[in-house]
Amino acid sequence: MKQSVIRKYIFVLCIFLVQQCIAQDLYHQEIDQWKKERLMELKSEQGWLNLAGLFWIKEGKQYFGGTSSDDIQFPIPSLPARVGYFERKGNIVKQVLEKDIAIYAHGVMQKEVMVFHPDSVQPIQISFAHYRWTFLQRDELIGIRFRDLKHPAVDALQTIPCFPIDTLFRIQAKLIPSLLPKKIPIANVLGQITQQLSPGKLVFNLQGETYSLDALQEGNKLFIVFGDQTCGRSTYASGRYL
Repeated sequence: MKQSVIRKYIFVLCIFLVQQCIAQDLYHQEIDQWKKERLMELKSEQGWLNLAGLFWIKEGKQYFGGTSSDDIQFPIPSLPARVGYFERKGNIVKQVLEKDIAIYAHGVMQKEVMVFHPDSVQPIQISFAHYRWTFLQRDELIGIRFRDLKHPAVDALQTIPCFPIDTLFRIQAKLIPSLLPKKIPIANVLGQITQQLSPGKLVFNLQGETYSLDALQEGNKLFIVFGDQTCGRSTYASGRYL
């Protein structure tokens, strides 16, 4: 009888250990898949690795080109001075070319094109050789996001640097909804504050302690931003994201 009980106990224990191993393997596979997708995303045309400049457009005219004499100097060695100018009137910006250079707006050469309007449905992309620039707004600021599709950083990154995987931090949390609509102030790198909707807190237990994190609404998912004393040293300076 005792041997039968022991055998059953060993059998149940083996099943449990196998399930744990399978769960850990799946968890590792899930993270490895995320790394592959993240690497592809970073290396894509709209990824962050090819960013080569950010320029803010002032009210009025600003001439652009590839030399230090330009108001906006693009990092394009082959681009001459004063190729054209950006003219900003309030929240509307147009690009005007003054030289016959193969600069395209959505694949079409245009001497003059409105490149930014706050009500635009589709953002304008300007292209010259393997360079791209688009336009963005941050409150009262309007800027140019400049990309070099052959930026050395694109080929230099071959893997996503990560800490060792630890299943201790694979935790189930419970969402505690806010009783009233709640917004959380979030600061960007420019020091600007935006109010983002929070559906509530995520509460979880870790090593006998109870913790909570404010969640942000990101479509049909939850987005979490948090930081600690490692930020800017061994992790991303702006914090960590889930």
